[in-house]
Amino acid sequence: MRRWVLYGTAACHLCEQAEALLKQAGCDFDKIDITADADLTARYGVRIPVLVDRMQDRELGWPFDLATVRNFIDAEG
Repeated sequence: MRRWVLYGTAACHLCEQAEALLKQAGCDFDKIDITADADLTARYGVRIPVLVDRMQDRELGWPFDLATVRNFIDAEG
């Protein structure tokens, strides 16, 4: 089963919205707070929340809705 990563921060209301959408879509994901890592902050700091498919090296940046999330997680890449 593929695992997903949601990059964001604890104080991000958009990240909370993204997390709720992912749960609604049935997406099993790991949540990573970018503030603990300078490289992640540099890469994603102005783009969070970002959903990443590490297996296929794909990213889905905010804004996204439920349909977009479902299409992204169902895509073969």
